[in-house]
Parts: sequence; structure tokens; C-alpha cells
Amino acid sequence: MEVISPHRKLGELLVRLQIINEEQLNQALEQQKKTGQKLGEILLNLGYVSEEILFAVLAKQFNIPYISLAEYGEIPNEIITLLPERLVKTYHLIPIEFDTHTKTITIAMSDPLDINAIDTLKLATGFNIRTVVAKKNEILDAINRYYEKKESLEDIEKKAEQEFETGDAKVVEEQEITELDVQADAAPVVKAVNYIIEQALVQKASDLLIEPQEKNVRVRYKIDGIFHDQKPLPKKLLPSIVARIKIMSKLDITERRKPQDGRIRITYNGRPINLRVSSVPTTHGEKVAIRILDAQALILPLSELGFDDVQLQLFEKAIKQPYGMILVTGPTGSGKTTTLYSALNVLNTPDVNIMTVEDPVEAVIYGINQVNVNEKVGLTFAAALRAFLRQDPDVIMVGEIRDRETIEIGINAALTGHLVFATLHTNDAASAITRLINMGVEPFLISSTLTLVISQKLVRKVCSNCRKQYRVPVEQLMSIGVTQEMLKDAKEVVIYKGTGCSKCQGGYKGRVGVYEVLECNDEIKELILKKATHFEIKQTARKNGMATLRESALKKLLSGITTVEEVIRNTFADEVD
Repeated sequence: MEVISPHRKLGELLVRLQIINEEQLNQALEQQKKTGQKLGEILLNLGYVSEEILFAVLAKQFNIPYISLAEYGEIPNEIITLLPERLVKTYHLIPIEFDTHTKTITIAMSDPLDINAIDTLKLATGFNIRTVVAKKNEILDAINRYYEKKESLEDIEKKAEQEFETGDAKVVEEQEITELDVQADAAPVVKAVNYIIEQALVQKASDLLIEPQEKNVRVRYKIDGIFHDQKPLPKKLLPSIVARIKIMSKLDITERRKPQDGRIRITYNGRPINLRVSSVPTTHGEKVAIRILDAQALILPLSELGFDDVQLQLFEKAIKQPYGMILVTGPTGSGKTTTLYSALNVLNTPDVNIMTVEDPVEAVIYGINQVNVNEKVGLTFAAALRAFLRQDPDVIMVGEIRDRETIEIGINAALTGHLVFATLHTNDAASAITRLINMGVEPFLISSTLTLVISQKLVRKVCSNCRKQYRVPVEQLMSIGVTQEMLKDAKEVVIYKGTGCSKCQGGYKGRVGVYEVLECNDEIKELILKKATHFEIKQTARKNGMATLRESALKKLLSGITTVEEVIRNTFADEVD
């Protein structure tokens, strides 16, 4: 008789509860054979389940409590020392309580069904083990907090400056960077660079800037779309810091006169992180910009992106069509890649051939064939698309439409039975259609292939820890587009604003998408054929029920998710007839 592992039991339970289907379970198990990851992690990464659902199933079916370590109190040192650091880091768990009467340690784990880990702990400690489930990132943060004894940036700076004064300063070269942790006796410059990158990851920054000024080096992190200054560094450290980053990203450290681009792959808290590096010479020295790409953060369940119910139904309907073109528009940094990756993840099943061409590939997704643009060797978006059509793909994603040739090949692919996703830089959904016409694409080709256009922006969310409610008269919000219809004739509106706390940045924590979803129905297609203006297309779409970016943002405001300032900063007031 075959022994079924607890992990497979978890998968079968999720199928029985209709949270995932058999095909999704088999795909996850197949990936588990190749990668050795835990099934729960794979299901989370694939977007088939959310952490909340997974923990709810564990709690109910296996009687395992769920706790939030982020809200948990201080763990006493005598409890932390009950477990060896080696086991804590190997199995990604942390002790939180100890019952002296029953000799039982309570352990927070992200995978409380890991029998091997539990048995190892019993043998190592001689105590009984009780498990509770917690989010993996919270466990890893707690491990860093309680087990890592790290130098401060001030200590690192002092050592680095001492080296410069004694003439011992040097850059330590590493062939391959896999972890941020370095040896205690590593060069201070190595520690300084690792510290700067690690703090950016801890604060969940999307970008990191190292900017030489006249007297010092400015360091800034982009958190939730806004840059924040960090402690500046001494100017004398700049050459060594830039050289260190160049070595990590395999750039030429002797070339300081022209821009360079590179990549760094690191592992942080057990998950792979890609860093996209760009260096540019400025009047005060070389500036370095690092884009932080976390694959897990780029793939979310569609329901968590920020669509309202009507928009989500339209999007899910469009991506399940066998052919056609879906355009996602918005400025740089508006979350287009996350929207596309999340959609592709839904379609990513063993029977579907998905191919993407990107510049660059921001996250490697298992089961999807991804191609990096390389214009130096002639591998452009258009060249890659032509090659794709000989590879029998079902779904194609074009990272960015830059020219007429690329869009025409994409449209021809949509006409010949492929589902095509692409991005475009426009301010709203209707503008995408007129942009294609201005690029020289025949209107009848657009109307024949385009099924959906999505325009999006990201707004910051009010911090749930420090938010306070305010009552505002309706009249004060009328000027930004709030209508009586939205308020159901209320006299006052309750809105929220964060006061600022240790868990947020100025009252905000995290971002969510606001969307404009234009369905290309028969009426819109008729306007496309007539080469109607952007304004005519937008007004017709609104009459058919499309919510504009401003209206979507106002819904988030009235739901207590964002603030008036974010609505005004990210969206334009709607045009009226």
C-alpha cells in the first residue's frame, strides 16, 4: 500500500475543497519533483492559492493555529536559545513559547506538515513539539532579528575610513554572488554594499539609488512609488562602492566614461531576487541605480491586483478567449508587468505553450518560455515575434510595443489564432486605440483583433496600523469627482488617513492598482473603424459602464483603502461632455 505524504494530503484536500483542480495539483507536484520545493510554496508561487486560504485550510482541517509574527510580542531570549541556529535556518522556523510543565516547545513554521523537521527537532531538543503556522517572510524576518548579530552602517563606515587612512582599502572580487551574508572579516566596502542592498529589501524598496553629490554620497530607496533619503555615505567610499557593485553585476570596473547595464542574482531569506543595475557618469562621479525584482511579488492572484468585481469579470473573460489581443497601458512603474505575469500564471498549464519577449525578463516563471531582447545581435521584439510564430505558441506576450513592425506582427498573430498580450505607454485606455491608428495600423485590423484594453496606475494604501478616520462633508469631495450616486445620498463621508508609525512610510504601506478596463464591444469596434477620436471612444465606453482611472481611485478612497492626496497625485479629473 502506497504511503501518501502529508504534502500530497494537503494538495488532495485543496482539490476536495475545490480551491485548486486536479490539473493544478499535478502541475505543482511535477514542479516539486524538479525543484524539491515544498508543495505549499509552489502553490503560492503559482498563484493557485493565497496564504490566507492555505492557512485557513491548515487551521481547520489539521487543527493547527495561525499566528501573525508581525503582531506577536517580543520572544524571550531563553526561548530563542532552546533551538540551535542551524536548525532554525535550515527548516525556516522559530520557537515562540515553552511550557515547562509539559516540556513542550511551540514552533512557528510556514509548513507545519513537515514531519522531517518536527522529528529532527524532537531528537535535537528532547522536548515535545507543538506547531503553529505563520507566514514564511515573517518567520525569516524574525530569524534575522533574533539570530543575526549585524554591524551597523556606522561601524562599517568607520572601518572603511580607517582602511582608507592606512592605505589598506581594496575591493574584494567574488565570482558568483548567491547570498547577501558575508564573512565577519570581509572588507568593509563589501559589508557596506551588502548592508545598503539588504536594507532596501527589508524596507521593500523597488529601486535603490546611489548618487554622488559634491561632499557626500546620497542613498535613496523608492518605497511604494516614492523616494526616501537614507543616511548619506562619505564621498571617499564612492569609487570602491561603485567598483564592488560593478564586480557583482559583471561590468567593466575600468570604464567610467559611459553608461553600463548589468544584473545581479542574489538569494535573500531563501527566495531569489534579481537586481537590475545601471551606472551613469555624472559631474560628481558615477551614479548607480538598482531596480529590485522579486519574482514572488510580481505574481499575484488576479483578485488581489485591485480590480473591482466588474473589471475582474471582464479581464478573466478576455484571458480565457482562444485568440485576440489584450493591451495593458500605463506609465513606467504602474504595475503592468505584475498584471501580465499574474494573467499568464493563470493560463500556465501543461497543455498551453506560452512564449514571452521582454526587455528584460523581470521574473523567470516555471513553464513559460521567456526571451530577452538583445538588439546588439538583432534579437528585437519584432524578430522574436517572427520566430515565435514558428514555435506553435498558444499565448504570446510582448513586453513593450515600440514600433509599427512589432504591433503588426502581434496583430497578425492574434488574427491567426493566438492570444496576444502587450504593453503600451499611454495615459488611458482609449488613447491606446488612437495611438495604434497613429502608428499606421489599419483600423479594420485593430477592430478585428483587440478584445480588451486596460489602463492602470498604482496608489499607496493607508497603513492599517496607524490609520484614523475623518468625517468630511460631501461638498468637499465633489471637486475631485465624487458624486451623490457613489455616496447613495449620504451627507458626510468617512475617509481614512495614516498618522505615521514604525511599520509604515508616512502613513502609507503597500500599493494597489486602480484600473480602467475598456471592453472592445461592437459599438467600440464601430468607432475604431470610423477613426473616432480618443474622447468619443472614452465617452462611449463610459456610457457602457466603464469606470475611469479617477472613478476607480475614488472607489478605493471611499472604501478606506487610499487617500485624497493619492487620488489627485495619480489620476486626472475626468473630461465631461
